[in-house]
Amino acid sequence: MKEDTCYGYGPYVKEMNIWNSHVKNIEVVGHKVDDPITPIDLPYKNQVRFTEIPETSLTSYKEILLSIFRIPIIFFKLLPAMRRADHIHLRCPGNIGLIGVIAQVFFPAKKKTVKYAGNWDPKAIQPWSYRLQKYIVSNTILTKNTQVLVYGKWENQSNNITPFFTATYPKSKIPELNTKAYTTPLKVIFVGSLSIGKRPLYALQWMQKCKEKGMQVTLDFYGDGQEREGLELYIKTHQLQDNVILHGNQDAGTIEKAYKNTHFMILPSKSEGWPKVVAEAMFWGVIPLVTPISCVPWMLDHGKRGILLTLDVEKDVSAFAKAVKDTSNLEKMARLGQQWSHQYTLDDFEEAIKKLL
Repeated sequence: MKEDTCYGYGPYVKEMNIWNSHVKNIEVVGHKVDDPITPIDLPYKNQVRFTEIPETSLTSYKEILLSIFRIPIIFFKLLPAMRRADHIHLRCPGNIGLIGVIAQVFFPAKKKTVKYAGNWDPKAIQPWSYRLQKYIVSNTILTKNTQVLVYGKWENQSNNITPFFTATYPKSKIPELNTKAYTTPLKVIFVGSLSIGKRPLYALQWMQKCKEKGMQVTLDFYGDGQEREGLELYIKTHQLQDNVILHGNQDAGTIEKAYKNTHFMILPSKSEGWPKVVAEAMFWGVIPLVTPISCVPWMLDHGKRGILLTLDVEKDVSAFAKAVKDTSNLEKMARLGQQWSHQYTLDDFEEAIKKLL
């Protein structure tokens, strides 16, 4: 909070502001943090009613013990908030999301949407709590009058499930299809949190292997997190200061400018829902290198709009070295990626939300 204005994680708030512009008022139920506002944070556009609940975590025995006492508090704060609402919107997966999907069972007549921001792939290996959330929201007996918004199209789904997407840019920003000059040094970008799940260290090892093979490549990291200190040590130990820059969290304008001046983006993530940064990169003609998780293979058309990583650094660098020798195919990849990404704009996203409401 700052001067009675609610701030939150930018990509999430940006999306919720679209919902907010089509309703009379909105109530946000969540936990409050005292961290300073960073460039990645954004304010809610309209005044919101904020209902504070305690944070839950299952990362240690102490946190698990505390959560045993906190969960009933959260549950009984969610119930009156849901009772007040005309439309219930839940975001999953997560600890609060799990409590929320259980609470919504008691409101079968209320219109609801569930934004499942994680990997919906039925074959994915996931924590039991994620599987439980997916089961509850998919079940048409437990979860009624609900559309569950999932990324990608999957077979044998219940009537609750609705394939969906997300977006970053408006139609007015769609650039002309352009061809980048693939001259050296080839510029690569990593956009995302510097967390274990995003595997930023692998991106660094990939870049180092490119350098060892005599390829002229630079790598710019945009984001911050607990892995930063380890990355800084790795860069220093392996003398990669001339090839790698850690920019930390930056605002959307800075990221957009970086995309426009970059050839490739790399995201060796462990798990994603709809990785926004992949669609963002393709929007500006940047070719993505991404692990084949969730709906990513569909986004990349199984390698026609980007390069799928194997997480074997030798194989991935060899495949990249081979790809960059064929500039005409790189131009085709970038063009196909732009054409695909330009279908998913904020204008289209807003129209889809209006229909849900």
